[in-house]
Amino acid sequence: MPLIVIEGLDGSGKATNAALLRDRLEACGKAARKISFPDYESDSSALVKMYLSGRFGDSPDSVNAYAASAFYAVDRYAGFKLDWGAALADGAWVIADRYTTSNAVHQCSKLPPDRWDGYLDWLYDFEFEKLGLPKPDAVIYIDIPREISEKLLENRYGGDEGKKDIHEKDAGYLEKSRAAALYAAKKLGWRVFRPACGGAMPPREQVAERIFEIIKEIYGDKL
Repeated sequence: MPLIVIEGLDGSGKATNAALLRDRLEACGKAARKISFPDYESDSSALVKMYLSGRFGDSPDSVNAYAASAFYAVDRYAGFKLDWGAALADGAWVIADRYTTSNAVHQCSKLPPDRWDGYLDWLYDFEFEKLGLPKPDAVIYIDIPREISEKLLENRYGGDEGKKDIHEKDAGYLEKSRAAALYAAKKLGWRVFRPACGGAMPPREQVAERIFEIIKEIYGDKL
């Protein structure tokens, strides 16, 4: 069954919408599983946590795109082998809150644009061919402006800047990540969904409904 990825900048509602999509699929009688990356409950995310907390340096560029990509890929590999790979093999619809696509968004942005194609080719070969992770069947990128992302993060943390990781603290980095994401979406065939209207996000039920409509457009005969 499909592996569907919900992707977006920090604060865009990935986790919420992945959970709501799982619930909607279950209501349609489908076996569905939600997974999230990084898996902070697993030992496999140790290097990711060190990186995001600033142990290797206090800016995203302190760790190069390829090294950081390996941190996240190893976490995915462990989860696939020990957990959700079995659900996918058994026929469940697996909904991922982030995936290899997050490396495409957040690590590609560390490189100059003329190196993006080379990085994306390397990334997909590394994770899907070398490591053997399954390729996503569909990717929905929730595209929101950085300003809205920052407001949503402020609400999440109650204005406490100390709770943000090194990605979330760097507004310039988030802007570059959005540009990289839109490039990757075009190159790799992601569905881009822009929910924000008039400088604000609509109710989450409206966002979830539109995402389910996109899934029906792709998989109508399977629902």
